[in-house]
Amino acid sequence: MISRHCLPILFLLFPLFLFSQEEEEPYKIPDTIPFSIDSLYREDQFYVGFSFNLITERPSTISQESFSGGMHLGFIRDFPLNERRNVAIGLGLGWSISSYGQNLFIGESDEGTVFRSLDDDLDYDVNRFTTQLVELPLEFRWRTSTPTTYKFWRVYSGLKLGYMYNFRSNYRDSDTQIILNDIPELNRLRLGATFTFGYNTFNFQFYYALTPFFKDAMVGNEELGLSTLKIGLTFYIL
Repeated sequence: MISRHCLPILFLLFPLFLFSQEEEEPYKIPDTIPFSIDSLYREDQFYVGFSFNLITERPSTISQESFSGGMHLGFIRDFPLNERRNVAIGLGLGWSISSYGQNLFIGESDEGTVFRSLDDDLDYDVNRFTTQLVELPLEFRWRTSTPTTYKFWRVYSGLKLGYMYNFRSNYRDSDTQIILNDIPELNRLRLGATFTFGYNTFNFQFYYALTPFFKDAMVGNEELGLSTLKIGLTFYIL
């Protein structure tokens, strides 16, 4: 039982408890933080991707060997075309690097560039060429996005114009190494068709080159063009 001497003390402290509760009430943290919906949102403006590169349009004596892959990244400005903003045009600037392993030997002689296929029984360590491009992607975009949806389906198709500012052909065996960076038969202006589809994070991308790597070049009695089909994953940010 509470002592009678304690009752006056509790009576005096009771108003202080009420005052402290009234002081704490205004400083309660709200359950939700108000936010505004961006009705003028844009989607997928930064991208990075990785691809496996298939060599196409090959002469009969040329074959693909070892792993061929690439990476691409860049920025695409999104221009929505409708009020819902799920249909848009994308125009951007990007960079890519790709490597191609094959049995095409590229060398030099007094008569110019030498192109020939390497014999199957020839033992060599490396034979590949690498390209670096500045690219201008142009896309028509459809998606199921909304101003409050961060996971949605997308289907993008378009063209990608590129300029090959760096080329490196590298052949190495136990005795010698041949590196070439500038050959007149190289087709530095590149054009390809692109198609991307996916949901949320994982998006499959296909790139098919419309222009060959080489012009006015022969391997034996066959014209050497070489093209590429790239299959990979692209990840979008914003």
